[in-house]
Amino acid sequence: MDKITSFTIDHLKLLPGLYVSRKDIAGDCVITTFDIRMTRPNYEPVLNTAEVHTIEHLGATFLRNHPDYGDKVLYFGPMGCRTGFYMVLAGDYTSKDILPLVKEMYLFMKDFEGDVPGACAKDCGNYLDMNLNMAKYVCNRYYNEVLCNITNERLAYPE
Repeated sequence: MDKITSFTIDHLKLLPGLYVSRKDIAGDCVITTFDIRMTRPNYEPVLNTAEVHTIEHLGATFLRNHPDYGDKVLYFGPMGCRTGFYMVLAGDYTSKDILPLVKEMYLFMKDFEGDVPGACAKDCGNYLDMNLNMAKYVCNRYYNEVLCNITNERLAYPE
């Protein structure tokens, strides 16, 4: 079998950033998948499941309620390796196109107060595995260290 696209990226060179992972065609629509890489693969510790789960709830809620992008959001969820998230949007976008959206989402998550949306037994299959404080910490780190001063090398996959 051929390697899938995400396994062809050199994860030893990959830095935390915001990348276009792939573009697909569904009917007459371009579907853009983004790699929101929060930690450096194989160098930094991965995110724990509790903060990943919390970020998933916060991010998905934010995106699906966004006035401009809500109807374009197809998916937001964690990578299996727990170094970041995938965001899938209907439309042909670049990393620079959606940088303001991602910054807005991470600002929302790092400053979030209150009950995590959907964090109850009726709404979630593992509602006890949440850590809002740690989610806010890692979102704040990503927002300040990556998104606020992002460089071109963190907007396109390494060669």
